[in-house]
Order: sequence, then C-alpha cells, then structure tokens
Amino acid sequence: MALRWSKKKRPAFEDKQVTSRNLIAHRVFDDKTLRVLVHFLDKGLFKSFDYPISSGKESIVFRATQADGGYAAVKVFKYETSAFRKFGEYIEGDPRFEIKNTLRARVHVWAQKEYANLKAAFAVGVNVPEPLAFKDNVVVMRFIGEDGIAYPLLEQATLDNPQAVLDSVVGDMRKTYRDAKLVHADLSGFNVLGSTPPVLIDWAQAVLRRHPRSEEFLLRDAHNVARFFQRRGLGVTEEQILKQVQ
Repeated sequence: MALRWSKKKRPAFEDKQVTSRNLIAHRVFDDKTLRVLVHFLDKGLFKSFDYPISSGKESIVFRATQADGGYAAVKVFKYETSAFRKFGEYIEGDPRFEIKNTLRARVHVWAQKEYANLKAAFAVGVNVPEPLAFKDNVVVMRFIGEDGIAYPLLEQATLDNPQAVLDSVVGDMRKTYRDAKLVHADLSGFNVLGSTPPVLIDWAQAVLRRHPRSEEFLLRDAHNVARFFQRRGLGVTEEQILKQVQ
C-alpha cells in the first residue's frame, strides 16, 4: 500500500438516510435542486441520499446508497455561491460550452462541464470517479471509498511510498493531456483522493488542450504537484513533470 488513511467516524444511522419524503419535509435544498434529487431517486439511480462527505465554496458532495448495496457520490453545485462569476476564463475558448448570463445558467454549465470532462478522462483510463448521470446542477458519480467511508484527500493522507503516488498522478496527467486532450487546470493535493491508486477529482474547470490558456494551466498543475511531493521528501521539479506529461 502506498497510502494510509484514518476512517472517519460514521454518522448515526438516523442521521444518514435521506429519502425523497424527508428531503421534502426538511427542505434541505431549494425547490429546483430538490426536484433533481427526487428525479434520481425515482429513477432508481440510488435508493437513499445519505450524508455529506465534503463541502466547498462551489459544491457539496453527498454519499448515496444504491439498490445493489453499493454507493454513489452526488455532487450538488450551489446556486447561492458567487464563485461561479469568476469562471468565464475556463469556459471561454471551449467550443463545447458557452458562457451564460445568469448565475443559475452558469452553474448548470459548470456541472455539465464536470460531467463531460469526467467522461472524457474516464474513457481513456484516467483514475477518476466513474460518471453516472448529470442533470442541472447535480452530477452523480461512482463513490470512492472503503466500507462506505470516503477516502481522504491526498493532502490529508500519509504516504508510505510517495514515489509510487507521484508516478500514478503524473501518469494520469499524461493520459489526460495526450489521450483525453484535456488539462485538469486545478490539480493539487486537495483535488486527489488518497486511495490506491490515487483518484483525480473536481474536473469542472478542466479545459481542452487547444484552449488558449491550457499550457499556462498545465504549468500551474505541474508546479502544484511538484511542490506537494517536494514537501513529502521527493526532489521532483515541475520541469521534470512537464517533460513526462507533454
């Protein structure tokens, strides 16, 4: 094993299960997001909506239980955040998407972009959560964890073999760049799950390789990855990473 991690305390059972009925009763989300989640519940994509496993400025990720006993990760992009006003730089120059005028429409594009980028990366064998479904501001993907507990971020994991982890991350950067024709554009220890192998997450900002700023974003990714592993005792440089990726 290249990584070690500590299991998070499980929530009490009565705090976990969120069915379509109590989603409505407790008003967890705004009406439109609620309709999307109930839509997925009714379609049988998952049978219960469990509890949040991560939260950030842009989104909250929940665990959901599937009918076969497995789990899905449900990423809900927040309508109320102002962060999406700044994300035009990642959409301009990408012919797959267009910048929308309203904040709600921008959130929809951001979720659509995450799903499309995940599909492209997954198709060429990059270690990412398998994308399962997308609608409006919600992306559903395969849950990455053990015994129902999500793996921690790489930033929070203890690395038994940092070189093996680095090789895996750089290998995925190479597949992303050469095969999926994408650049992650926000890669760091906070956007990689500390599983074995490591899994790259948070793909909404990823851009096509032909995007006018893709090389700038790739350089930033290489810099962040190099700094992370330098702090773990490796002598890697961003130039070495770029040479392996391009």
